[in-house]
Amino acid sequence: MAVQPEGTPCWADAMFGDVEGAKNFYGEVLGWTFGESSSEYGNYTQAYADGKAVAAVVPPMPGQEGQSQWCLYFASPDAAATADRIRASGGEVLMEPMQVGEFGTMCLAREPSGAVFGVWQGGTHEGFEATAVPGAYCWAEVFTREPEKADTFFRGVFPYTAKQIDDPSVDFRMFDLGGNTVLGRMRMTEDFPPEVPSYINVYFTVADCDEAVAKATKLGAVLRFGPMTSPFGRFAALSDPQGANFSVIDVTTTEGEMPRTTDV
Repeated sequence: MAVQPEGTPCWADAMFGDVEGAKNFYGEVLGWTFGESSSEYGNYTQAYADGKAVAAVVPPMPGQEGQSQWCLYFASPDAAATADRIRASGGEVLMEPMQVGEFGTMCLAREPSGAVFGVWQGGTHEGFEATAVPGAYCWAEVFTREPEKADTFFRGVFPYTAKQIDDPSVDFRMFDLGGNTVLGRMRMTEDFPPEVPSYINVYFTVADCDEAVAKATKLGAVLRFGPMTSPFGRFAALSDPQGANFSVIDVTTTEGEMPRTTDV
């Protein structure tokens, strides 16, 4: 598998105070199995869907305990150069580029409207081994109250082109790389409690959205939105029992016409 083009979402992980609880939850809801935890790398534990690496879970480092959340990483051929562009574009580098053994180099950052994300310069670990199959990552959206800031930032850091959905009722933008849409951006409405900061919502693929929601809520997750069928699939937004937001989508169940868009 070749290293992904710069700006492609290439990996996702999350810190959980209760890692075993997270493994049980996602194992049940997404069918994940887990590798051995690596004590050399802070008990980082990879998750697998059908034998392919799709995500990871890790306990918080001392002093970093707090709300669990998924972190999406974007591919970079040079994490240090990407970190420079993040600063130049008004973002904040939270963790300077750091080599993780032979696996690659990581960096953590916050875009100007507040969403935290990662940068990954692949070494032996190039990122997702599968996408858009049950249990694997499928899609992500930046949820922000300040879309102008986020839009300018992401195009300053990565080589994206952008298009806006032609719908006055929703402010939704899509970022493309080489003709492929790789990321969405949604303006947060008043439906979001004011204390919820900007964040990147990660979608995992499931074979049956309603079944996944039923399993998740039975295990203590909170249903935030849906299930709803769209031209892209049937999806729902959830918060897991430890508070991390994520969505599930069945890409085989679709309804309606694809939205019209305008290049911006």
